[in-house]
Amino acid sequence: MAKRVVHIIGNGDNASLYGRRERKGLKIACNQTPFPIPDKYATVMVDFKFMDALMKGSVIVDGQWVCGFRPKKWMDDHPNWYMKVAHKIKTFYTTLPKYALPANGSHGQGYTNFNCGHVATHYACTTFKPDEVHMYGFDSIFDFNMKSFSDLVLRSDRGNMNNNRLANNWRPIWTHLWNEFKNVKFILHHTHDKFKVKHGDNVICEVYPSLKETQQIKFDKEGLPDMSNITDA
Repeated sequence: MAKRVVHIIGNGDNASLYGRRERKGLKIACNQTPFPIPDKYATVMVDFKFMDALMKGSVIVDGQWVCGFRPKKWMDDHPNWYMKVAHKIKTFYTTLPKYALPANGSHGQGYTNFNCGHVATHYACTTFKPDEVHMYGFDSIFDFNMKSFSDLVLRSDRGNMNNNRLANNWRPIWTHLWNEFKNVKFILHHTHDKFKVKHGDNVICEVYPSLKETQQIKFDKEGLPDMSNITDA
């Protein structure tokens, strides 16, 4: 019986590792990836600001969508726009695991903590029951690096204080999520294997040589991406 394999492409600097060789299996993107994925199954989105940008036309996401709780709320509040894009939505995935909730039990903060990468991975594991999940561009699991390709189109607060908050909120969720799906083998793709997140035996890292200078996304003083140096993939 063939292995069921899912590839999840995130928005971190090393998402481009996905393109190092041919990838067979089902492909799921997070928000807007830094390169096209012609055969992707769907793109997962979870933010109000992304919905706002889509509705205004300042962002275009091709293919089918899997939308989280906040996009669902956005559609409820903007029914006319929802009718225009309903054909693109595969499903609304609003699951919020207890381990994503803060100590005070706030579901609002829980949905903030449960970011797009978490939702895409959880959705893939519950929907497709894969044997393997490959993850690319999840740099914050390995480094103090919250920068995202999505910043090219949507400004985000990437100051050190906010980065620290996001790291403290995001990282522990990965440990719980991987433990929830103990029968799934998670293979992360990065340039080193020094995890900043606790994990079990079902989580490993495939290590690649560092990206060339001309493959690295640079960031300006405001923390926004500057891709003027990119000359090859």
